[in-house]
Amino acid sequence: MSLVGRDVELARVHGLLANARDGRSGVLALRGAAGIGKSVLVDHAVSSAEAEGMRVVRGAGVESDSELAYGGLHQLLFPHLARLDALPAPQATALRCAFGLAEGDEANRFLISAGTLSLLADLAEEAPLLCVVDDLQWLDQGSVEALLFAARRFVADRIAMLFAVRETSAPFEIAGIEVADLSGLGAPDAARLLDDHAPDLVEPVRARVLAESGGNPLAIIELGSSRLAARDVDEPDPAEQVGPLPVTRRVQETFRHQIVELPEPTQRALLAAAADTAAPLATILRVIEALGGVPGDLAPAERDRLLRIDSRITFRHPLVRAAAYQDAPLHRRIEVHRAYADALEADADRRAWHLAAATTSPDETVAAELERAAERAWHRGGAMAVSVAYDRAGRLSADRELKARRIARASQAAFDAGKADRAARLAAEALSLTTEPGIRADAIYTRGAVEYERTSPQADAELAIGAAELVRDTDPERAALNFFEAVHAARHGAAHDLLRRATELMRGFTPPEHWAPVVTALFAWAELFAGRPEAAVGPMRELYTTTGGGNDLMHRVTAGFGGLMIADDDCVVAGTEDMLAEVRATGALGWVPYTLNVLAVARLFRGEFADARACVAEGASVAAELGNTTERLAHRSIEVWLHAVSGDEPRCRALAEVLPRARARHRVNAEIADWGLGMLDLSARRFKEAVDRLEKVFQGPASRDLLMRAVPDLVEAAVRSGEPDRAHEPLAAFLHWAEHVDRPVATGLALRCQALLAEDADALYTEALRIQERHGGPYEHARTELVYGEWLRRQRRRTEARAHLAAAVSAFEDLGAELWAERARGELAAFGERGDEPRRSGPLTLLTPQELQVVRLAATGHTNKEIAAQLFLSPRTVGHHLYKAYPKLGVTGRAELAGLVR
Repeated sequence: MSLVGRDVELARVHGLLANARDGRSGVLALRGAAGIGKSVLVDHAVSSAEAEGMRVVRGAGVESDSELAYGGLHQLLFPHLARLDALPAPQATALRCAFGLAEGDEANRFLISAGTLSLLADLAEEAPLLCVVDDLQWLDQGSVEALLFAARRFVADRIAMLFAVRETSAPFEIAGIEVADLSGLGAPDAARLLDDHAPDLVEPVRARVLAESGGNPLAIIELGSSRLAARDVDEPDPAEQVGPLPVTRRVQETFRHQIVELPEPTQRALLAAAADTAAPLATILRVIEALGGVPGDLAPAERDRLLRIDSRITFRHPLVRAAAYQDAPLHRRIEVHRAYADALEADADRRAWHLAAATTSPDETVAAELERAAERAWHRGGAMAVSVAYDRAGRLSADRELKARRIARASQAAFDAGKADRAARLAAEALSLTTEPGIRADAIYTRGAVEYERTSPQADAELAIGAAELVRDTDPERAALNFFEAVHAARHGAAHDLLRRATELMRGFTPPEHWAPVVTALFAWAELFAGRPEAAVGPMRELYTTTGGGNDLMHRVTAGFGGLMIADDDCVVAGTEDMLAEVRATGALGWVPYTLNVLAVARLFRGEFADARACVAEGASVAAELGNTTERLAHRSIEVWLHAVSGDEPRCRALAEVLPRARARHRVNAEIADWGLGMLDLSARRFKEAVDRLEKVFQGPASRDLLMRAVPDLVEAAVRSGEPDRAHEPLAAFLHWAEHVDRPVATGLALRCQALLAEDADALYTEALRIQERHGGPYEHARTELVYGEWLRRQRRRTEARAHLAAAVSAFEDLGAELWAERARGELAAFGERGDEPRRSGPLTLLTPQELQVVRLAATGHTNKEIAAQLFLSPRTVGHHLYKAYPKLGVTGRAELAGLVR
C-alpha cells in the first residue's frame, strides 16, 4: 500500500529510529482501523531500519493464537533463544518455562517480562535494535504484558519499539506508551491514491468509492480495484451494496466477493488456512488433504493475491482471513477444526482449542483437555491464557460442580492477569452455580480482591470474613488465607469493627502450623488497636523469630506492618529490604508496592527521607502499572508527608487533593498524609492550625496504628499554641504505648514530649538527645535539638542554645527539611544571632528516586547487570542513571560511592 498522505507519521517513525541509533530508547504505537495503513508504516520502518544497519526483531499477532500463553513472545524471540544463558538465571529459567523448553513450577510472569527486557537489551548491545509487532491486539496477553513492561523501562538503550494496534469497539490497553492515531486520508490524498491504483474508473463510481471509503487507504485500493466497482452504475457494486456498513466491513465484503467466485475446493482450502494461520504449512496441507482436497487447491487464491505461500501461508490482509473464515457455514468450520485436532496429536494445547472450536454442546472429554491446557499455561505463567482455558472448559462441563470449580479458577486467573471486570463476572457466575464451601470461598476471595481495588479494603474485608466463615471448620488452609486477607484489609481501611469481627471468628480456630504465628500476630493487632499494647507486643515480635514456610511473603509482610506499629523500625528496614530483594529476584512484582509501602514508612520514621521518596516513587509507579489504585493512593499519601517535611508547601497541598479518595481506600496512609499537613503547619509556626489538624488525627480511627507516631507533633503543637491541656490525653496514650513497646526510639520521643510539658526540662532533653544520638534517626534528633534550643533560649542560656539550634539547622539542611531549618534559623535570629546563609541540602537529596536506588546498589558493589536485574531495568539504563548521578554527588566513579552512601 502506498504511503500517500502519511508525512507526519513517517517523520515520527524516522525520529524514533534516529533516537535509537543515538542511544535514546523510544516506543511508538500506531493505532487505527483495519486498512488505515499501520502495516505499511511498519514495513517502511523495517526497511529503513535495515538500510541503516539496525537489527530488526519482528513479530505479529495471530488471532487464532491469542489464547496460547506466550505464543507471540515465542514467535518474536525464538531466533535468539541461544542468548538466554547471558541473562540472569531466574529470568532465563522463566523464559524457558514460558516457551515450554523446561519444566518447573509456575513461571512468574514478571520474571518473564524482565527476561524479555534483558534479552532485547542484550541484542541491542551489538547493533541498534528495532522491535516491531504488528496486530498487537491479537497477541496473547502475557506476551503483550512482557513487551509493554520492557518498552516502559528502556531509557538509554539503542532500542526502538514499534507496535501496530487495530482500533476496535473494545479499546486495547496500552497505557504509558506514546500513541500515533491514524485517521483517514484527506480528500486530495485519497483522490491521488485512488487515481494511482484505479485510473480508469468512471466518474460516478470514482466519486462513490471516495465517499464510501472514508479515507481508508485499503478501502480506497480494494473498492477501486475491484472489478465490481467498474460495473454499470445501475448494477449492484460494492460501493452501492455496502453503503450503510462500516469501512472495515465494506472491505471485508469486497474480499468475500472475490472468495465466493473461487472454485469450491479453493474456498475449502482457504477456510483450512484461515482456521489456524499460525500452523506450519505442512499441517495446513495435511488438513486440506484430510478434507478431500489437494495442495493445488490454494493456487487460484494465490493467483488472485489473496494469500502468499512460502515457508508458511500469509493472508494479504487479516480481513481476507476474516472473510474466508467468518462467512463459511458452521458445519464446514466444525469439519476443519476436527481435522486440525486429528492432525495435532503432538501439540496438546492447539489440539484442545481446535476440539473446543468443534464442540457445540457440553463434552467432559473436551472440557478435561482444556483444563489440562489451563494447567500447562499456569506452569508457563500465562494468567490470561489460564483464565480463558478454564472458562471454556467450564462452558463445556456437563457436571454443575465441575463447571463452578473451573469458572472459579478462571476468575482467579483473570484477576491475576489484571482483568478485574472479567474476574468479578466469573466469580459471580461461579457463586450462582454451587453451594460447595471451598469453591464459594475461592470465588468470594477473588471478589474481595477485586473490591479492594474497585471499592475499598473494607469491602474486601467484609467478603473475606464471609469466605473464612464458610471454611473455618473444614479447610484450615483456605480459612487462614481469608483471615489474613480480612485483617490486613480491615487494618488498611482502619475498619476496626471488621477487624474485631475477623478476630472473634478466629477464636478457637486451629490454623495449619505454618500459619499459626501469623494468626497469633493478627490477634495481637486487635489487642494493640484496643489500647492494650502489653498484650500485643510479645506475639507481634515473635513473628520475627519464626519462618513462614508456604506463606512466607504473607508472614513477612505481617511482621513488617506489625513492626512499624511497635517501633521496631530497624528490624523492619532490615527484614523488608531482604523481602524486597527476594520479591525482585523471584519476579513477585505484585508484592513490590506492599513491600515498598512498609519500607517507605520505616525509612520515613528513621529520617531517611531521600530513600523514602525512592520507595514511594517506585511503589506508586509499579502500583499504577499493575492497576492497583489503592496501593498507588497509599504511596501518594506518604508522599504528602515527605513533601511536608521538605517544606514544599505548594506540592504538598497540590498532592493532598488525593486525600478524599485515599480516605475511602487506604485510611491509615491517608491519616499519615493528614499528619504531614499538620506537621507542615507546625514547621511553619502555624501552631493553632497544627494542633487542630493533629488532634483530629489522634481522634481518628488509625490513632493506635502507625499514627501513634504523630503524637509528639501534637504535643509540641499544643504547647506552642498555648493549649498544653490538649496534649495530656494523647501523651498519656503515647507513654503507655512507649512503655510497653520498650524501644529506644519510642523512649526518646516520650522524653521529648515530657520535656515540652515540664518546668525543669533540662535532664529530660539531655537524656532524649543521648538516646537519639544512636536511635531514631537524624530528623528526630534535630527536632529535639530545636525544641531544646528554644527552651534554653527562654532560660537565657545563650551559648548552649546557640549550639543546639545551630546543630538543628545543619541537620535539617542535610535532610532537605527547609521549613524546619528556617524555623531554627529564626530562633537564632530572635536570639540576637545571625544564622548562616542557607546551604545546599545533603547530596543524596539531589538525586532522583531512581538515581538513588541505583547509587545505593552500586555503592555496595553490585555490577550494572546485577542492579538491572534487581530494578527491572537494562544495564545501559543503569549506567545512564549513574552517569547523571555522579556530578550531583561530586564524584567521578563508583569507587567513591561507598564512602558517600551509608
